[in-house]
Amino acid sequence: MKPGDKVICVDAGIDAEKAEEIRRDFEIWIAKDKEYTIREILDNNGIVPGLLLDEVHNFPKYFKLINRMQEPAFALWRFRKMNYATQSAEEVLEEELVEVGKPAIQKPGETAF
Repeated sequence: MKPGDKVICVDAGIDAEKAEEIRRDFEIWIAKDKEYTIREILDNNGIVPGLLLDEVHNFPKYFKLINRMQEPAFALWRFRKMNYATQSAEEVLEEELVEVGKPAIQKPGETAF
């Protein structure tokens, strides 16, 4: 995953024992099955990476574990990268091209006009 990638939330669940901490740190929470765009990936001093999302902005908080103020980030495991089936512009153009003036292939018994 990298900034700009589209991801989908696969787990927005909150463990009961962490609910109070989550409510304190996050003004806005994520929703399962919703698409998001990665704004930034924080390495959090190599402890645990987290995602910041274009669609969600929370106020920075002080985190004792990393000893600094920062926007709370979402765990990577909560998301899956979207894999859109894409075609290059050349492939699409090739599919749309039609030869003019070339006789169509006729099936036996059909009459050409």
